[in-house]
Amino acid sequence: MAEMAADMRNRFVVAAVFSVLVMLWSPMATEMFGLHLPVPFGVRQDIWALVLSLPVIFYSSAIFFTGAVAALRARTLDMMVLVAVGIGAGWLYSLAITLTGGGEVFYEASTMLATFVLLGHWFEMRARGGANDAIRALLDLAPPKAEVIREGVPVEVPTAEVVVGDLLLVRPGAKVAVDGVVEEGDSEVDESMVTGESMPVHKESGSTVIGASLNTNGTLRVRATKVGADTALAQIVELVQQAQNSKAPGQKLADRAAFWLVLVALFGGALTFTVWLLVGASFAKAMLFAITVVVITCPDALGLATPTAIMVGTGLGAKRGVLFKNALALESAARIQTVVMDKTGTLTKGEPEVTDVVTAEGYSAEQVLRLVAAVERESEHPLATAIVRHAETSGVATETASKFENVPGHGAVAEVDGHRVVVGNRRLFDREGIDIGTLAPQRDRLTDSGHTAVLAAIDGTASAVIALADAPRDTSAAAVAELHDLGVEVVMLTGDNRATAERIAADLGIDTVIAEVLPKDKAAKIAELQRDGRKVAMVGDGVNDAPALAGADLGIAIGAGTDVAIETADLVLMRSDPLDVPTALRIGRGTLRKMHQNLAWAVGYNTIALPIAAGVFVPAFGFTLRPEIAAMSMSGSSIIVALNAVSLKRLRLPGQTSSASARETAEPHPAHR
Repeated sequence: MAEMAADMRNRFVVAAVFSVLVMLWSPMATEMFGLHLPVPFGVRQDIWALVLSLPVIFYSSAIFFTGAVAALRARTLDMMVLVAVGIGAGWLYSLAITLTGGGEVFYEASTMLATFVLLGHWFEMRARGGANDAIRALLDLAPPKAEVIREGVPVEVPTAEVVVGDLLLVRPGAKVAVDGVVEEGDSEVDESMVTGESMPVHKESGSTVIGASLNTNGTLRVRATKVGADTALAQIVELVQQAQNSKAPGQKLADRAAFWLVLVALFGGALTFTVWLLVGASFAKAMLFAITVVVITCPDALGLATPTAIMVGTGLGAKRGVLFKNALALESAARIQTVVMDKTGTLTKGEPEVTDVVTAEGYSAEQVLRLVAAVERESEHPLATAIVRHAETSGVATETASKFENVPGHGAVAEVDGHRVVVGNRRLFDREGIDIGTLAPQRDRLTDSGHTAVLAAIDGTASAVIALADAPRDTSAAAVAELHDLGVEVVMLTGDNRATAERIAADLGIDTVIAEVLPKDKAAKIAELQRDGRKVAMVGDGVNDAPALAGADLGIAIGAGTDVAIETADLVLMRSDPLDVPTALRIGRGTLRKMHQNLAWAVGYNTIALPIAAGVFVPAFGFTLRPEIAAMSMSGSSIIVALNAVSLKRLRLPGQTSSASARETAEPHPAHR
């Protein structure tokens, strides 16, 4: 894109210089500014203008003529055809007049037309180049060099030469060159530039690392697992490029409209020429109006209306870790009315956390946790791990258990600090002959609300009920609130029991809960929602979500999900952050809004400009629009469309936006009015 913009700039500069020279010796300069410059070498004015126009026609305008030939060979009509006709007709007519003895010529009109069209294209390319900042920024993330351990010695090699299986040395402050697995070392790695995750992620032996992420403190030895085009960074870049090069349904409509507009412009030019001749105008005047019509109705702005917005929208998403696979996904995101979210791993962390510690009379939470955590440290059960983690974060003193006995499906028993501690379910208490006593109502209350209740007894006496649950992600409630602010209904779809699902839904403010659904039935539930006439997005992370993701109007995969989910989805969230769902919908809506604005401008401009260019108002107002002014107007229209699309970069997204500004982007759903 940079090379194309530079070439367009060079062509514009040449055209601008020689167009000004042609204008200086034209009759217009004499009429408007009173200039009477002597023509060099004593030649006729039109011959001198012909010589000055040659670089503009044969160098600067060459791209229009070659583009027109290519379009005609492909049996289509585009703006290149119109510009070539406009420049070529005026110049060839002038050439014929010059070669037959002289008269009124349009060299200045043809050269100025080329100049303004090239100016518009140059600004357009610069604007579209700016829309590609996201891709360039991603490509620049990869470090050019990597330290590879060869025969026990670190050797610096170009990143492109790293192969799968190489052992990399990643020092503090250095970037990870390729995707890999940590074999040795312990460090915090900043992955924000790739995934958008704001907090550094702890890495140790066995952890996976992403190429282009930044190692912050410790030294790591990383075994390369993916290099080159297989790395996560390369896949992201490819995904963004595919999306930017794809066409949305709106773009296909604009392409068809542009084809017919070119046909209208050519027919309009011919009709204008004929009508002016019939009403007694001179051949030169009729030609002037015809060329002006062809130029001003060039559908350049219409062709730019949607692709520029798509480029900016997909680039904006990439910067936030929201990857649209194609333009259709971007447009679909704008029309979503219902978002269905899987619970485990999407709205919740997918791992249990301690929510309550209810103790019997005579026991404190700290005392119970100290003894129970000592027993659970000896177990590998996920619930045991959660209890130990809670005890550690609560600052409870560490004890050591002895005579540990694991009772599969029931719990565990051990001695801690001279006490016999029993931790498990009701069946373990029955085996040990322990009465739950006054803790029974508390256990029932917690179980009924969707918690998992773990019982604890000390020296044969029931001492506490520890409640655990799959905790919501930190941003889940904010994500639901943002979706409501967009007027979107939120549905939880889960295979978990209804009590647990209702508890999570109540905490997060979710509208509808569909619980106890088998994996094979999830797609059917999506279809039911769609039959009500709603546009439905499905958000999931697992293999069992893949059919539902494929069946939804928009499938959204959480980045930490399985390869199957990511492959099936239309949209990938690099972070495991539900707040990125409303971000994606806002980007989709903002992009679609820019498309509509640009299309409305392009169509409106042509509707008004064509009759003016055809000279409809000349009898009433005596106003004549010359081709060079028409070219300036057409180029200005294209620049306005490109800049309007680029202004999408200022779209306010979750984390930046206020409720007021959010409401401006969407009509609220009736349920939330």
